[in-house]
Amino acid sequence: MDVSAPKKRRVISIFVLAMLNVAIMASLRNLPLVASYGLSASVFFLIVAIFFLIPTALVSAELATGWPKTGGVYIWIREALGDRWGFFAIWMQWAHNVAWYPVILSFVASSLAYVIDPALVENKVYIVSVILVSFWGMTFINYLGIKTSSWFSTIGVIIGTIIPGIFIISLGMTWLGEGRPIETPISWSAVMPDFSSFGHFSFLAGLFLAFAGLEVSSAYASDVKDPQKNYPKSIILAAIITFTIFMLGALAIAVVVPKNEISLITGLMEAFQKFFGAYGFGGPILPIMAILLAIGAVAEVNAWIVGPVKGLYATSIHGNLPPLFQRLNRFGMPTYLLLVQGIIVSITSLVFLELPTLSASFWILSAMSAQIYLVMYILLFISAIRLRYTKPHVPRTYRVPYKSRGIWTVSILGIIACVFAIILAFVPPTQLNIGSLAFYESFLIIGLLVMAAIPLIIYQMRKPHWIKEVTSKGE
Repeated sequence: MDVSAPKKRRVISIFVLAMLNVAIMASLRNLPLVASYGLSASVFFLIVAIFFLIPTALVSAELATGWPKTGGVYIWIREALGDRWGFFAIWMQWAHNVAWYPVILSFVASSLAYVIDPALVENKVYIVSVILVSFWGMTFINYLGIKTSSWFSTIGVIIGTIIPGIFIISLGMTWLGEGRPIETPISWSAVMPDFSSFGHFSFLAGLFLAFAGLEVSSAYASDVKDPQKNYPKSIILAAIITFTIFMLGALAIAVVVPKNEISLITGLMEAFQKFFGAYGFGGPILPIMAILLAIGAVAEVNAWIVGPVKGLYATSIHGNLPPLFQRLNRFGMPTYLLLVQGIIVSITSLVFLELPTLSASFWILSAMSAQIYLVMYILLFISAIRLRYTKPHVPRTYRVPYKSRGIWTVSILGIIACVFAIILAFVPPTQLNIGSLAFYESFLIIGLLVMAAIPLIIYQMRKPHWIKEVTSKGE
């Protein structure tokens, strides 16, 4: 046996990497938003794929294979634009979650209402109470360490996302196959969106959030055989699979729930209720489905609570966080960062008490989350261009094709898409009653400015003694 022969590197297939990306993008909570557009959602998917999904994936793959160190966007943007903007970027990546958590937990609350009392889906105090209790409960669980909570996320996603997803799609296909009455037009003319007003397609900004997160899976790009050819193929395959799941699942909702009655929070459960009623499914099936959906959503949140916090915590090695936020408990968890995250989520969730409808609250928080996240992506695209010129000799297993012209093209497309979506989110959707326009605009503007200002202020105030070796001494 030749011991000097190098070991064969383990590689992952195009399909496996595509599935990793699908797991990041596909979420049942987005189905009602897509359903509100009917077949015209297919055009919006195409727009998001060309201008955001593909550019993000290709640029992230090049950066991940060139700078594979732990740290992700913090390392990439730090290498290109300096430590200040690297810290700013990882902060914005973390901050978008504090607006996203109440969104998905409102979905949990509405699902559980079908188990307790369906009338609770319109009770704002109930929705906020469930958000606060569930989030602080998961925060406490994560205080006990990753091993304590990871098993729940794994099982929860399977039984609470995959199974209900297959079920709603099957019901929708059966409904159409039987020729039953449908609530949305099925024709070629229905494919073309209404572009007469920005308000008609404001939900497009929400689709950017649905397809965000590919910078996480890009770390696997170098593990694909012949990544230059196969990585783009995996992204295209993931986009097709996600598009199919979203369109079929959303269509299943649209065929039984009238367009003007689709709730962004309860739309999925309303569709299940109508399907079960039409097919004579009695007994506990609806409450069981509600419990499964709640478990899936909670598992999704639980999987995200620690990750972004630990990414932000990693910047403390360069002195970007005050000593208080560098402290770990005996389980190795950043105690005070988790505490601050919980406080901000609690304050943000109070928007459900202010706006006239739950769907309006769901949307405004989704819009703010998308805006914050897209600011980070703008820096990501700028960094990809700059690193091609400042560090051209750093080996990259994958490079965006067509040399400088390629990186400029995909990055500019991505920047234009991000800026457009950020601006579009300020336009209230015509499908929703958002109440006070002044509150709507003020909430988004102030939220975006505050979240962007905090990391810059922290960085400006940092002290030399903030830089130290982080220990895991208990509190």
